[in-house]
Amino acid sequence: MARPIEKDGVVFRREGSKFLWMRYRDKDGTYRRESTFTEDRQEALRKLRLRLDARDQNVLEIVRRGESLSFGQWVDTFMENYSKPPYRTQKTHVANLRAVNHLKAAFAARKLLDISPDDVESYLRKRMRQRALIKTALGYREGRPLKPATVHQELRVLRRILNVAVRKRLIPSNPCSGVEFPVAIRGLFRPHYVTWSEQQRIERHAPAHLRNVVRIITETGLRVYKELMPVTKEQVDLANSVLWIPDSKTPTGVAELPLTAMAVQAFRDQMALAGSSDYLFPSEESATGYQRSLRTGWRLTLRRAKVPYFRLYDLRSTYATRLSAGGVADEWVTQLLRQSDSKVFKKYSQMKLRMQREALEKMNRQANEMTGEVTTAVQDSKSLCTVPAQF
Repeated sequence: MARPIEKDGVVFRREGSKFLWMRYRDKDGTYRRESTFTEDRQEALRKLRLRLDARDQNVLEIVRRGESLSFGQWVDTFMENYSKPPYRTQKTHVANLRAVNHLKAAFAARKLLDISPDDVESYLRKRMRQRALIKTALGYREGRPLKPATVHQELRVLRRILNVAVRKRLIPSNPCSGVEFPVAIRGLFRPHYVTWSEQQRIERHAPAHLRNVVRIITETGLRVYKELMPVTKEQVDLANSVLWIPDSKTPTGVAELPLTAMAVQAFRDQMALAGSSDYLFPSEESATGYQRSLRTGWRLTLRRAKVPYFRLYDLRSTYATRLSAGGVADEWVTQLLRQSDSKVFKKYSQMKLRMQREALEKMNRQANEMTGEVTTAVQDSKSLCTVPAQF
């Protein structure tokens, strides 16, 4: 049953003001009077109900603070408390800093509650018309127009900032939820599925340590820089085929990981390459003692193998796709990936569909490159038929 507005609060017109005002009691019984900043009575009553709901949920002071909080103030709070390690990785924090510089230039003086979906869309269109600034010895010069992916990253950071504000009840909803990105971005965040023959071609042209990286990730799904690069020899139990992950991106990532025979052999080969170092991927040039980047070697390897560029991280997606396509339940794949969110399968299902299409198009023994025995020949006296046995 709806609350009787007359008993809990009232909306009235105050002399000398064009806006309607509201009066209500707070939690301790003290009367509060506030302007609704509207001349529409229905809108004023809606704001009164929001005030009463916030009072009953003991978040009235938070809501009131949110109304007076500027975007710039909230961004400073977010960057200090929700962007730095250990809440986020240092790499994510640096990316957030780059995006926040542009966001604060547009919204810093605006009230957090005043930012609307139209404001966000206007900001995105304006950014799409701008050009990248390139630093030179003589100062800055304009380069090519900003890539849509760059502007989309700023939208993602803004959405994350405002999502935290929603959870803190500083704003009722995230204006980014009603925003449509002004241009279509082809292939954004769509992982690349690596076929078995493609993987073998990459391994033939890769240096020894990178060949081991490819085999380990496609057999274990480890995160490249957060989990694999810092691995020490003590974390690998070759006798029991288990790898211990003490630090990960998420709490569910900290776990013991079973190893396949191919992964065990790759770890054994890498231990031989590491020599006397405690790390599997040592680096004398890095302050951490292990390699921090494989980008250059990965790019050159793909070029030698004549494979179109894709992210090294996509090998983790390939691992999940192979599990899913092999019939492993999504719940188990989520556990093997050590993911806390099962929504990750939205992107994996796209690659699984691609695998099925490839098999249906070829319909022969070479259709499925993941396994050696993928077809069953059924031959009668007149014809020969092949049926995919496993995707």
